[in-house]
Amino acid sequence: MTTIALLGTGLLGAGMVENLLAKGHAVRIWNRTRDKLAPLVQKGAVAAADPADCVRGAARVHLVLAEDTAVDAVTAQLRPGLAANVPVLDHSTNLPAKVKARFAALRQAGVRYVPAPVFMSPANAREASGLMLLAGPAADRDALQADLQAMTGKLLWVGERVDLAAVHKLAGNSLFFALAAAMADVLAIGAGNDVPPEQMLALFETFKPGSALPYIGQRVVKAGSGPASFELAMARKDARLMQEAAGGKALLLLPHIAAAMDAALQKGHANADYSIFVKR
Repeated sequence: MTTIALLGTGLLGAGMVENLLAKGHAVRIWNRTRDKLAPLVQKGAVAAADPADCVRGAARVHLVLAEDTAVDAVTAQLRPGLAANVPVLDHSTNLPAKVKARFAALRQAGVRYVPAPVFMSPANAREASGLMLLAGPAADRDALQADLQAMTGKLLWVGERVDLAAVHKLAGNSLFFALAAAMADVLAIGAGNDVPPEQMLALFETFKPGSALPYIGQRVVKAGSGPASFELAMARKDARLMQEAAGGKALLLLPHIAAAMDAALQKGHANADYSIFVKR
């Protein structure tokens, strides 16, 4: 039976603990807020007194913390109990520059720190679904792949650039936030025309714009430099109709998009591809 340490038993961390227990591992846990440990102890986890106690004897260590400040503090506290060459897998959402500096400092000190942020909900963590990113040496990927694959639906090694997984994590979350705002505008257009949310959302059971994201990304990279398939002047007209259709309902994204389009039109880009409006 493998002993695994997990530090940080919030919603995501607790889901990981439940999954590891279900797979028959011995799991030692620690959390700054102690009352979050009790439900997991009832399911078979062992509560540790402190971070060093948590990692003592563990084959691998998982950090599921808020961000860099907590990661640095907890990592410093766990090191007295950490055995040589035990991987410390950091699933926290962190600043890329700090991940890079932390990796260099800890590796120089003999700590096998591995950045591994996730796109996982608590349910994903319990079910071993979702996506886990992994950055760093190929040797770590090869050694850890089987264990980490068992914790997620897909494991993606982004390469040896140690901060790249953190960059991708922030980029992915930024897209989630933008899509939530865009969906709020979709529902506002519906509300302005007496169409209830469930009817507006029904469209996306058939029309799935997510599959177009790589194509849209390439258009943004080119920022209107290629031939136009949708001219900016026509796109701006559509943006105006969207705003009018909302009938005064609050919009989050469309007013900013319209303003950027107006700025591009003022520069003479009416016949360029609509994507020119993203160019600064």
